[in-house]
Amino acid sequence: MTIREQTENWEKEYLSPYAAFSGNSRGRDREEPPCDIRPVYQRDRDRILHCKSFRRLKHKTQVFLTPKGDHYRTRLTHTLEVAQNARTIARALRLNEDLAEAIALGHDLGHTPFGHAGERALDQVSSEGFAHYRQSVRIVERVEKDGRGLNLTWEVRDGILNHQMSGRAATLEGRIVRYSDKIAYINHDVDDAIRGGIIREIDLPRAFTDILGHSTRERLNTLIHDIVEQSQDKPDIMMSEDVEYAFVGMRKYMFDNVYTNPKAKGEERKAEYIVKELFGYYMEHPELLPNEYVERMWYAGETQERSVCDYIAGMTDQYAISRFREFFVPDAWGV
Repeated sequence: MTIREQTENWEKEYLSPYAAFSGNSRGRDREEPPCDIRPVYQRDRDRILHCKSFRRLKHKTQVFLTPKGDHYRTRLTHTLEVAQNARTIARALRLNEDLAEAIALGHDLGHTPFGHAGERALDQVSSEGFAHYRQSVRIVERVEKDGRGLNLTWEVRDGILNHQMSGRAATLEGRIVRYSDKIAYINHDVDDAIRGGIIREIDLPRAFTDILGHSTRERLNTLIHDIVEQSQDKPDIMMSEDVEYAFVGMRKYMFDNVYTNPKAKGEERKAEYIVKELFGYYMEHPELLPNEYVERMWYAGETQERSVCDYIAGMTDQYAISRFREFFVPDAWGV
């Protein structure tokens, strides 16, 4: 018996009956010989961790564009915090920790440079539309590995696709990531906004902090414990009514006071302009796209718009700026 088979047997003996068992996966689009050590979701986690799109997250905006300081979150540190939240909850509920971690690590692979500003810009200029959660699935299916994709299991791709608020993943592990994503960004964005002088802890509505806690540590502790307590031995992931009320209220407060605050988001208009101009330039000059993107257009039946979106969405903030400078700023002025 291989180590993988031993692990799969252990899952069936120990994990909750509501867990997604590795041995019961719906599989991959392309069949592969199984690994003798790692079950399928461990293998998916490793593929995501080692892919180029994951590494580029360290140079992509989370909320603050080009913040002055080393301790503000990036898209990568956000992803790691989501993964940690998801692993903690999954382990406590005896669900499949490997699946939850794989979904969490892959959920934002499709994010553009400049965060949601870049996402809005591509969605506005592309007639095919653009959404980061769909792009994340596209990256693991069609973009990575020179167009071959990572060939992940159906369960991981379903969790990535459905991590947004309106989604509902087929597995409880995917639903854990949906909550873990919001728990992470609301709490770390409060922390970053306080660090940036946009809000103060005392500015947060007492109606919410009296329930959730008066520090990032307390709020994380409350939210994670509440999900574990409410979801124990149940076929769904949920919060208690009062905690969910405070959680939703805090999220709305952040949208009203931080995510649209000129001090935090004042440069977004410029970022959107950069993305839109790059899109238009590559649509006029598709020969400037890397070969793999051109080949997908001509040989895999991809539209030019989709290939241009793929390329721009994969850029880091600084790379997008450098390409914009190269195309639109005269050399003498760009020094």
